[in-house]
Amino acid sequence: MSTQTRKTVLITGSSSGFGKATAALFLDRGWNVVATARRPAPEGRLGPDTEHLLSCALDITNPESIQAALRDALVRFGRLDCVVNNAGAGLFSVFESTPMATVRALFETNVFGMMQVTQAALPILAARGSGSLITISSGAAIVPEPLLSVYSATKFAVEGFTESLRYEAAARGVSVKLV
Repeated sequence: MSTQTRKTVLITGSSSGFGKATAALFLDRGWNVVATARRPAPEGRLGPDTEHLLSCALDITNPESIQAALRDALVRFGRLDCVVNNAGAGLFSVFESTPMATVRALFETNVFGMMQVTQAALPILAARGSGSLITISSGAAIVPEPLLSVYSATKFAVEGFTESLRYEAAARGVSVKLV
Protein backbone atom coordinates (compact mmCIF):
# COMPACT_ATOMS: atom_id res chain seq x y z
CA MET A 1 0.00 0.00 0.00
CA SER A 2 1.43 3.36 -0.95
CA THR A 3 2.15 6.09 1.55
CA GLN A 4 -0.63 8.28 0.07
CA THR A 5 -3.36 5.63 0.49
CA ARG A 6 -2.50 4.60 4.06
CA LYS A 7 -4.26 6.42 6.84
CA THR A 8 -2.06 8.87 8.75
CA VAL A 9 -1.93 9.52 12.49
CA LEU A 10 -0.07 12.28 14.30
CA ILE A 11 0.85 11.44 17.89
CA THR A 12 2.10 14.03 20.38
CA GLY A 13 4.53 13.04 23.10
CA SER A 14 5.77 9.93 21.31
CA SER A 15 9.34 9.84 22.63
CA SER A 16 8.45 7.43 25.45
CA GLY A 17 5.66 5.67 27.34
CA PHE A 18 2.15 5.56 25.91
CA GLY A 19 3.07 7.79 22.97
CA LYS A 20 5.92 5.55 21.84
CA ALA A 21 3.79 2.42 22.28
CA THR A 22 0.92 4.03 20.36
CA ALA A 23 3.23 4.96 17.48
CA ALA A 24 4.54 1.39 17.29
CA LEU A 25 1.00 -0.01 17.34
CA PHE A 26 -0.22 2.25 14.51
CA LEU A 27 2.86 1.36 12.42
CA ASP A 28 2.19 -2.32 13.05
CA ARG A 29 -1.42 -1.82 11.93
CA GLY A 30 -0.35 -0.33 8.59
CA TRP A 31 -0.72 3.42 9.21
CA ASN A 32 1.60 6.27 8.35
CA VAL A 33 2.80 7.63 11.69
CA VAL A 34 3.91 11.15 12.53
CA ALA A 35 5.67 10.59 15.85
CA THR A 36 6.21 13.95 17.51
CA ALA A 37 8.03 15.11 20.61
CA ARG A 38 9.81 18.21 21.84
CA ARG A 39 13.06 16.34 21.19
CA PRO A 40 12.20 13.58 18.70
CA ALA A 41 14.18 10.38 18.53
CA PRO A 42 15.62 9.05 15.27
CA GLU A 43 13.01 7.45 13.02
CA GLY A 44 14.49 3.95 13.29
CA ARG A 45 13.70 3.68 17.00
CA LEU A 46 10.26 2.21 16.29
CA GLY A 47 11.50 -0.44 13.92
CA PRO A 48 12.62 -0.80 10.32
CA ASP A 49 9.54 0.78 8.65
CA THR A 50 10.90 4.30 8.23
CA GLU A 51 9.06 4.76 4.90
CA HIS A 52 5.81 5.16 6.83
CA LEU A 53 7.25 6.99 9.83
CA LEU A 54 7.98 10.68 10.20
CA SER A 55 9.64 11.72 13.43
CA CYS A 56 9.46 15.46 13.97
CA ALA A 57 9.69 18.14 16.61
CA LEU A 58 6.47 19.43 18.12
CA ASP A 59 6.17 21.49 21.29
CA ILE A 60 2.45 21.61 22.13
CA THR A 61 2.92 24.95 23.88
CA ASN A 62 4.25 26.57 20.69
CA PRO A 63 1.68 27.29 17.94
CA GLU A 64 4.36 27.63 15.24
CA SER A 65 5.75 24.22 16.18
CA ILE A 66 2.28 22.69 15.92
CA GLN A 67 1.67 24.23 12.48
CA ALA A 68 5.09 23.06 11.26
CA ALA A 69 4.45 19.46 12.35
CA LEU A 70 1.02 19.40 10.70
CA ARG A 71 2.48 20.89 7.52
CA ASP A 72 5.30 18.31 7.52
CA ALA A 73 2.76 15.50 7.99
CA LEU A 74 0.68 16.67 5.03
CA VAL A 75 3.71 17.20 2.80
CA ARG A 76 5.13 13.75 3.60
CA PHE A 77 1.93 11.68 3.61
CA GLY A 78 -0.67 13.85 1.86
CA ARG A 79 -3.34 13.32 4.48
CA LEU A 80 -4.21 13.35 8.16
CA ASP A 81 -6.82 10.96 9.56
CA CYS A 82 -6.21 10.92 13.28
CA VAL A 83 -4.53 12.92 16.03
CA VAL A 84 -3.59 11.38 19.36
CA ASN A 85 -3.14 14.06 22.03
CA ASN A 86 -0.78 12.25 24.35
CA ALA A 87 1.84 14.83 25.33
CA GLY A 88 1.61 16.13 28.86
CA ALA A 89 3.38 16.52 32.16
CA GLY A 90 2.81 15.19 35.64
CA LEU A 91 3.18 16.79 39.03
CA PHE A 92 3.24 15.44 42.57
CA SER A 93 2.99 18.35 44.99
CA VAL A 94 1.40 19.72 48.09
CA PHE A 95 -0.90 22.37 46.67
CA GLU A 96 -0.34 24.82 49.50
CA SER A 97 3.36 25.05 48.70
CA THR A 98 3.12 24.80 44.91
CA PRO A 99 4.01 28.10 43.23
CA MET A 100 1.26 29.45 40.99
CA ALA A 101 3.82 29.65 38.19
CA THR A 102 4.10 25.85 38.40
CA VAL A 103 0.31 25.49 38.38
CA ARG A 104 0.03 27.74 35.32
CA ALA A 105 2.84 25.88 33.53
CA LEU A 106 1.08 22.55 34.06
CA PHE A 107 -2.20 23.95 32.73
CA GLU A 108 -0.29 25.46 29.79
CA THR A 109 0.98 22.01 28.83
CA ASN A 110 -1.78 19.61 29.80
CA VAL A 111 -4.78 21.74 28.88
CA PHE A 112 -3.91 24.66 26.62
CA GLY A 113 -1.23 22.74 24.69
CA MET A 114 -3.67 19.93 23.95
CA MET A 115 -6.29 22.51 22.96
CA GLN A 116 -3.85 24.22 20.57
CA VAL A 117 -3.05 20.94 18.82
CA THR A 118 -6.77 20.14 18.59
CA GLN A 119 -7.64 23.59 17.27
CA ALA A 120 -4.95 23.36 14.59
CA ALA A 121 -5.80 19.79 13.50
CA LEU A 122 -9.60 19.97 13.59
CA PRO A 123 -9.99 22.01 10.37
CA ILE A 124 -7.78 19.53 8.50
CA LEU A 125 -9.86 16.57 9.67
CA ALA A 126 -13.16 18.41 9.15
CA ALA A 127 -12.18 19.33 5.58
CA ARG A 128 -12.05 15.58 4.86
CA GLY A 129 -15.41 15.12 6.59
CA SER A 130 -13.90 12.35 8.70
CA GLY A 131 -11.18 11.53 11.14
CA SER A 132 -10.56 11.09 14.81
CA LEU A 133 -9.21 13.14 17.67
CA ILE A 134 -8.12 10.95 20.57
CA THR A 135 -7.07 12.55 23.84
CA ILE A 136 -5.27 10.68 26.59
CA SER A 137 -6.34 11.61 30.10
CA SER A 138 -5.67 9.97 33.45
CA GLY A 139 -7.47 8.11 36.17
CA ALA A 140 -6.42 11.01 38.38
CA ALA A 141 -9.23 13.01 36.77
CA ILE A 142 -11.85 10.82 38.42
CA VAL A 143 -10.04 9.23 41.37
CA PRO A 144 -8.66 11.90 43.70
CA GLU A 145 -5.38 11.11 45.43
CA PRO A 146 -3.06 13.03 47.73
CA LEU A 147 -0.39 15.18 46.08
CA LEU A 148 -2.19 15.19 42.73
CA SER A 149 -4.56 18.13 43.17
CA VAL A 150 -3.04 20.31 40.45
CA TYR A 151 -2.43 17.45 38.04
CA SER A 152 -5.98 16.16 38.64
CA ALA A 153 -7.38 19.62 37.96
CA THR A 154 -5.68 19.69 34.55
CA LYS A 155 -7.06 16.28 33.67
CA PHE A 156 -10.58 17.26 34.82
CA ALA A 157 -10.31 20.19 32.43
CA VAL A 158 -9.11 17.94 29.60
CA GLU A 159 -12.03 15.58 30.13
CA GLY A 160 -14.65 18.33 30.29
CA PHE A 161 -13.29 19.97 27.16
CA THR A 162 -13.08 16.69 25.24
CA GLU A 163 -16.57 15.55 26.21
CA SER A 164 -18.06 18.83 25.04
CA LEU A 165 -15.95 19.05 21.87
CA ARG A 166 -17.23 15.70 20.65
CA TYR A 167 -20.63 17.30 19.92
CA GLU A 168 -19.11 20.17 17.92
CA ALA A 169 -16.76 17.89 15.99
CA ALA A 170 -19.40 15.24 15.22
CA ALA A 171 -21.34 17.82 13.24
CA ARG A 172 -18.28 18.07 11.00
CA GLY A 173 -17.70 14.33 10.65
CA VAL A 174 -14.88 14.10 13.20
CA SER A 175 -14.99 11.56 16.00
CA VAL A 176 -13.63 12.68 19.39
CA LYS A 177 -12.53 10.05 21.91
CA LEU A 178 -11.19 10.24 25.44
CA VAL A 179 -8.90 7.54 26.82
